[in-house]
Amino acid sequence: MKAHLTELLTQAAKSLELPPTDLAIQLERPKTAQHGDFSTNLAMMLAKPLRQNPRAIAEKLIQALPESALVEKVEIAGAGFINFFLSVQAKSTVVAEIQQQGDKFGHNNAGIGRKVQVEFVSANPTGPLHVGHGRGAAVGDCLARLLAASGWNVTREFYYNDAGVQIDNLTKSVQARCQGLTPDDAGWPEDGYRGDYIADVANAYLAKQTVTADDIAVTAAGDANDSESIRRFAVAYLRHEQDLDLRAFQIKFGVFSLESALYSSGKVEQTVQSLVASGHTYEQDGALWLKTTDFGDDKDRVMRKTDGGYTYFVPDIAYHLDKWQRGFERVINEQGADHHSTITRVRAGLQALDMAIPQGWPDYVLHQMVTVMRGGEEVKLSKRAGSYVTLRDLIDEVGCDATRYFLAARRADSQLIFDIDLARAQTNDNPVYYIQYAHARICSVLNQWGGDVATLANADLAPLNTAHEAALMQRLGEFPEVVETSAAELSPHSVANYLKDLASDLHSYYNAQQFLVDDEVTKLARLALVSATQQVLKNGLDLLGVSAPKAM
Repeated sequence: MKAHLTELLTQAAKSLELPPTDLAIQLERPKTAQHGDFSTNLAMMLAKPLRQNPRAIAEKLIQALPESALVEKVEIAGAGFINFFLSVQAKSTVVAEIQQQGDKFGHNNAGIGRKVQVEFVSANPTGPLHVGHGRGAAVGDCLARLLAASGWNVTREFYYNDAGVQIDNLTKSVQARCQGLTPDDAGWPEDGYRGDYIADVANAYLAKQTVTADDIAVTAAGDANDSESIRRFAVAYLRHEQDLDLRAFQIKFGVFSLESALYSSGKVEQTVQSLVASGHTYEQDGALWLKTTDFGDDKDRVMRKTDGGYTYFVPDIAYHLDKWQRGFERVINEQGADHHSTITRVRAGLQALDMAIPQGWPDYVLHQMVTVMRGGEEVKLSKRAGSYVTLRDLIDEVGCDATRYFLAARRADSQLIFDIDLARAQTNDNPVYYIQYAHARICSVLNQWGGDVATLANADLAPLNTAHEAALMQRLGEFPEVVETSAAELSPHSVANYLKDLASDLHSYYNAQQFLVDDEVTKLARLALVSATQQVLKNGLDLLGVSAPKAM
């Protein structure tokens, strides 16, 4: 409809003898039905170049509009807004579109033929996934689904930081447990991990178990003094545990990458040599520095420390160079807000390579922290992790669907309060329950009817003329734009908000009208409308990775 109305306005504008100007026609949906189905401020935009009153321009535009069976009337409002009121025929076309396109309704080809990689979660393999990782998993997976619905060839990737100080601390902690120490003992490592899961890893190691993570299998040596064997086993064990967490959260990755592999393959050293060759580095005080100030950073950064080790952002540059060389036109990193300081350094390092990598590549979506509440009080600790709330804790408490919805339903850059009591409530106050109940309600109506849903494609939709029906059809028509905008703006929470509004429209319609009425034409029209609503609810929930139950 936007395209149709834009064409009508373009034709009308040609009659105004415009001076050379870019005609940017904007159409918005008014907040209230009394202002029509679409509104444009075109007359006000043309007031300056035409040197005329906006309302006078609006009147001329309306007079010059070509006739359209899809437009019932056009009105001028306020300073010169033009409001379009669509005909029943125009509004009901969306029902036919949904019936025709099914689970593809809402999809678009904005990224067709283009490769994008979405990296998310990327937790250190030092313990169970916490609720912050869960938010990253929910947002990242939704982003991948939205991009796929927009035609992109999407790769989901998990990057393991399996090298560095934190892995050293993990190794020392497991080794201490293997040697009979507990976190309360004086000999416990100063920066060691204290959760009960460390004892689980140590017991499995001493029992010489074999664990599998992704494409590797590691068998424990069982020697409490073999720190290298303990390191390999502990990392594999916790990677396997994180895999189980992700499986419970219904998250799947296509690629797993390891920081350690960047070192063993020589890619870190090759990247450093390329940066040196590019002339963007210098030696000072026994360290190697990168001139990140050449690319917008507030100060230069150390790459290689005086002890010969590389700082943490160097393998990040090597990793992203590898992404670029794999042919990803676009890369999106979904990470915690604590990664904000790395953005400038990674981008600066990529620019310093002089390899024609676009400025601002890669994209970042940073999520804020999550506060978990129960009974009005904050929940801080997990029995298993000992220091934080785990993702598995939430899934066990409220289920996968509610966990995914709640973690994705707010802007990623806003702090999130996860209310366990609300997420478990089977009331209209719980948004995921409210949306799923709308879907189940429609399934119940269609089951009660007992007919073939496919036959509704031939229903006469002329009887759909009530205010509730008009509101519902308008909402359905908004879905493709919501999907396209959410993908473009990397904002899956917009889909969650849309589904709440759609569910509200459905429940209002359900309470106001009977569907299984005696009049056959009216009955089939209404059933066609709710069947289309069911499809859009399912399509939207699928973009969030949430199920659409047929009964509740």
